[in-house]
Amino acid sequence: MKISTKGRYGLTIMMELAAKFGEGPTSLKSIAEKNQLSEHYLEQLIAPLRNAGLVKSIRGAYGGYILSRDPASITAGDVIRVLEGPISPVDFTEEDDPAKRDLWLRIRDSIAEVLDSTTLDNLINYQEQSAADNYMFYI
Repeated sequence: MKISTKGRYGLTIMMELAAKFGEGPTSLKSIAEKNQLSEHYLEQLIAPLRNAGLVKSIRGAYGGYILSRDPASITAGDVIRVLEGPISPVDFTEEDDPAKRDLWLRIRDSIAEVLDSTTLDNLINYQEQSAADNYMFYI
């Protein structure tokens, strides 16, 4: 399964909104400038996210978009499914060998489990394993 720019940029939008959660609306223009993305393309992506109830639009001079609920309750899977459709690495048919069909289902379920267990809150608070976490022993 390959995530297209729709999914990747959509996740970028949602992470930016999650980082500003509770601070008021964020404009797509500011998200586009910060991430060097096309504002026009982000406008196309925000509509399905709004229609799915993941974001709300705020009109006016200081308007923009906000998350419709807490970042800890929105998963990467929610965003990817809205923008990319169902998660399936292969279109399998009834003609597939049962062993292969089982493999495709396990791959699909593994991908879904990772996406559904990763929240926007996890993503914006992600910290790489630092060198401090690696222990050095000297003799």
